[in-house]
Amino acid sequence: MAEQHTPVQGTLDDLGTPLAETTFTVVDLETTGTRADSAGITEIGAVQVRGGEVLGEFSTLVNPGLPIPPFITLLTGITQAMVAPAPPVEAVLPGFLEFAALDRGAILVAHNAPFDVGFLKAACAEYGYPWPSPQVVDTVALARRVVTREEVPNHKLGTLAGFFGVADQPTHRALDDARATVGVLHGLLERLGSFGVGTAEELRRFRSAPTAAQRTKRRIAEGVPEAPGVYVFTDAKGEALYVGKSTNLRRRVRSYFTGSEKRGRIREMAGLVEGVTPIVCETGLEAEVRELRLIAERKPPYNRRSRNPERAPWLKLTAEDFPRLSIVRTVRDDGAPYLGPFRSAREAELAREALHQSFPLRQCTRRITPKNPTAACVLAELGRCGAPCSGAESAEDYAVHARAAAGAMTADPAAVVERITAQIRELSADLRYEEAAAHRDRLAAFLTAAARSQRLAALSAIPELVAAAPARGPESAVRPGWEVHVVRRGRLANSGFMRPGDDPAEFVAALVSTAESVFPGPGPAPCASAWEMECVLRWLESPGVRLAESAEGWTCPVNGAEKYRHLTDWERGGGLSALSHR
Repeated sequence: MAEQHTPVQGTLDDLGTPLAETTFTVVDLETTGTRADSAGITEIGAVQVRGGEVLGEFSTLVNPGLPIPPFITLLTGITQAMVAPAPPVEAVLPGFLEFAALDRGAILVAHNAPFDVGFLKAACAEYGYPWPSPQVVDTVALARRVVTREEVPNHKLGTLAGFFGVADQPTHRALDDARATVGVLHGLLERLGSFGVGTAEELRRFRSAPTAAQRTKRRIAEGVPEAPGVYVFTDAKGEALYVGKSTNLRRRVRSYFTGSEKRGRIREMAGLVEGVTPIVCETGLEAEVRELRLIAERKPPYNRRSRNPERAPWLKLTAEDFPRLSIVRTVRDDGAPYLGPFRSAREAELAREALHQSFPLRQCTRRITPKNPTAACVLAELGRCGAPCSGAESAEDYAVHARAAAGAMTADPAAVVERITAQIRELSADLRYEEAAAHRDRLAAFLTAAARSQRLAALSAIPELVAAAPARGPESAVRPGWEVHVVRRGRLANSGFMRPGDDPAEFVAALVSTAESVFPGPGPAPCASAWEMECVLRWLESPGVRLAESAEGWTCPVNGAEKYRHLTDWERGGGLSALSHR
């Protein structure tokens, strides 16, 4: 089954790499000028450090292939005679890139980094070396955020080195300046610790010092366990402000009250927070599902997504004598086929238009019965409605069209695909691309919703399913075992973490016996929100998952909408280009 994209919160936060375990490659260049497109590199100096210890140094003069201006020689002391026997930059680059380890997770550090990075990227591009696109820390920009003008008159390297008491002073030679930058970096990182920045990820997100409200609320993280789960921020009245999830609750909660948090709305929320409720979860999937349920239940104002799953629109083929397509917000137990849910009413309307293009279904809202099929209808007068309003078809004849539309919604959409793709080809051949694009959007909206409905219906048809997967991610090294889930009619009914030495049969039996009771209901997603079921499906379809038990077979229609997934992927070369090769 193809992956579905749904409007849910993001995936679980990474644990993060502590700064003490992060490798920094500090670099400095000397050049013949200030522009990478017209000047050359004369010297490269670099120092690699981790945890305050120097791992290695790299230093070499470089023949720039250009004359060195006198004022550069006066500034750096590097003469033309010094660089004449030096290797050119294309010979130096491989050794520098290997030393720097930028493609292996090292963070590139420089004072006025755009200058040094600009020259290095230009050299790599000129001589065919791929630029590794590392995380870059500019000590000038960082110093401007944490060292005030009351403390230093400027943020030059020499000034900062003196302020932090760095033993290696800059001399306008590459290795000396790189060593001085190392000292400045360590001084800045020490300051960042007071702002709650303790990992490489927090360093990357750091933009400014935390607000006064953030600093005073840092105490809220005290007592929060270092475990995976969900957290709920609350205000003075106990009302939920924000719900999130993390693999390390304490670290994640603490990050909201540091300078690494740059989202304006969240910084605003930090001033309102008075407490946090941590909910420890056994597995990542349990955390995802609990987060969605809490957001839907408590509707926290600072969560942008997933707050109102009950408002999601569905497309329904009404259960009446002459069925019509209706956009609704509720799935009822009326035997009618439903399509969705859609991300917006606009997408539901596009899907309805696709079905109207393919089947002669009535579009009026008047109630029509076999005894009175000629009820007055404005749409009939305009020729935009199905035959019942004009009396051209009997109830039996109309029922044929209704059954075909229902089949396209729930089983095989071939009739819709064939009709609309033929229209797209015809319009494209006539160079009427805007009209073709309108048909394309209708088909994509219909197929996307049909695929989602069929996936959800297939999972919700299984009374009980038990699946397991080995622990994943960095935490699996310290917490080995298996994640086990009980899913009933698409709803996550129980979760557990089976550790080495546990008896699998006994563990699963206990998990099943304590699982939530779930009863059948109407529609493709009767027992859980569609977004929760999508989370469950993504986990079930991920590598390494094993089905332990299943009350029934798990199947989707053999000619269902998933067969036409390529026609919905317009941004990746599908759509019209795919049609032209069929």
